[in-house]
Amino acid sequence: MSSMNTEQKNGGQFFGGTLDRRETNRFPVREEVRYRILQSKAVQLTGAGKTVDISSGGILFTTSEPLPPGRLVEISVNWPARLDGTCPLQLVATGRIVRADDARAAVRIERYEFRTRASATLAAGA
Repeated sequence: MSSMNTEQKNGGQFFGGTLDRRETNRFPVREEVRYRILQSKAVQLTGAGKTVDISSGGILFTTSEPLPPGRLVEISVNWPARLDGTCPLQLVATGRIVRADDARAAVRIERYEFRTRASATLAAGA
């Protein structure tokens, strides 16, 4: 039996000849994202970009500059679905940067919540 068949039976999938071991499915959601590195110092690294993909365990998004792996980050994503079909939502997640390069960063989500965009905007301005 080939290794590909063995891996597929174990739940893995091959992409470009390598095994993808992610435990959750990723969805190609392309939405605006704002991020800020959480730290105790007064100066915080903030920026904006676009999501590349999202899963229940993480978010991959574009960045305007390299982000430091291992740091805690808060991410706000304009969610494509609306509450009751009318109220815009925002996903606000906190997690660790697990991978980053010059233009993208991957975050493992530690906690998240959905907010209405109106209240999320008010909270950001407070």
